[in-house]
Amino acid sequence: MRSSSLSKISSIFFSVFLLFSCSSDLDFDQVNDFKIEPVFVANLAYFDIPANKLVDDGGTNIYPDVRDFDIFKNKFFNERLKKAEFDFEIENNINRSFVINMLLLSEGNQILQTLSFTVPAYTGTPNVIKYPTEVFENARLDFLKQTQKNGFVVVIAAGPPLNSESLGNLKLRSSATAYLVIE
Repeated sequence: MRSSSLSKISSIFFSVFLLFSCSSDLDFDQVNDFKIEPVFVANLAYFDIPANKLVDDGGTNIYPDVRDFDIFKNKFFNERLKKAEFDFEIENNINRSFVINMLLLSEGNQILQTLSFTVPAYTGTPNVIKYPTEVFENARLDFLKQTQKNGFVVVIAAGPPLNSESLGNLKLRSSATAYLVIE
């Protein structure tokens, strides 16, 4: 019996002790200072064009490709995007030089921005070029946010003609890094 009363007294004493614990005033206004800055990395574009698909007569030829780019139709993303970076890597193992133009187009197919990349001809050694990062901030970011389509135009420089027997490939790999601010 004594053990039972000692147990009850201990429980009461412990309960009373919990009532006198330390506390401080809570500041619920801190939620107004909440801010996160997530960073997202995604594939932007990729292509691998075999030389035999770039048939020409030894002069300049254009290989166009246009696709929808509707990421900026998302209001949440569009309003919170503070910076974007595009990275490009191009590999050429065709014995011709090229200029690759990435076109950022509006809804009405108006060119908002053009990113150009000069690609030297393949000479027997690895020909992988990493271009400087394209950074979009401030006014340049505003143009990017108007983009609804992107397209690539491959301009073949003068040189020996390409035909259905031509070997090699022209590859483009790119990624986009988006910096958001959510408050």
